[in-house]
Amino acid sequence: MLPRLQRLIAKTPRGVERDVVSLLLDDGRHIEVQRVRDPRARRLKLSVDERGARLTLPVRASLVSGERFLHEHRAWLQAQLARQLGAGALPVLVPFATTALPLRGHEMPVHWREGRYAAIRQDSEGIHIQMPARLGEAGLRRHLRAFYETEARADINRWLPRYLAALPRAPSPIRLKMMSSLWGSLSPEGAMTLDLSLVIARPSAFEYVLVHELCHLLHANHSRAFWREVEARFPAWRDERAYFHAHGRRLKASLRALLAG
Repeated sequence: MLPRLQRLIAKTPRGVERDVVSLLLDDGRHIEVQRVRDPRARRLKLSVDERGARLTLPVRASLVSGERFLHEHRAWLQAQLARQLGAGALPVLVPFATTALPLRGHEMPVHWREGRYAAIRQDSEGIHIQMPARLGEAGLRRHLRAFYETEARADINRWLPRYLAALPRAPSPIRLKMMSSLWGSLSPEGAMTLDLSLVIARPSAFEYVLVHELCHLLHANHSRAFWREVEARFPAWRDERAYFHAHGRRLKASLRALLAG
């Protein structure tokens, strides 16, 4: 069978299949679109969330029809990306070229230097990155993630004692990860998970999410009793919830752009 004919004929996948396709937008930008072939899909679908753009194809849709669908909806996709992620480009991590990185609601200046080993630290002058030439971008991203996790745990350890006295127990353990839509969760066993993106949000928003999840140790729901507990401990919670509605998608997308490439 000819290669082009093979490409036009869609194979029946056993499960969900994913890959990435590049798309040139009308403003000259190239973006990566996650292409998903899903046996449950009934039609071509284009969506945008904090992870970026996603094209879903039914089992029997050809790749060519998917590419055509993408090109026909370039203007819509560009508008959605602008609305979801806000004005301006997402941060990028380029060794010895990136001049600022987000941390605790601010853009911190970055100071680069070559060294025998990799190290990232923060002080009043900004973020200092020491990087050996052999490290590469993937290694740099791992070190940056570790840096953000260390900074996030420092904030948690500073706030946590303030709230533990009025709680039945402490959460154990507290995990940090990049979450798709949630900002935090608490398991029935008391294990807490927090979105690592919180460390680049304003500190009061991060603290609110911690308090929110701690209050689930008292009420494993969002009842009126739960919100009374939140109100008692963090009266300005409504302001922080509005902050996440306005900036949440961009926060998640920004950290993903830095750490996932």
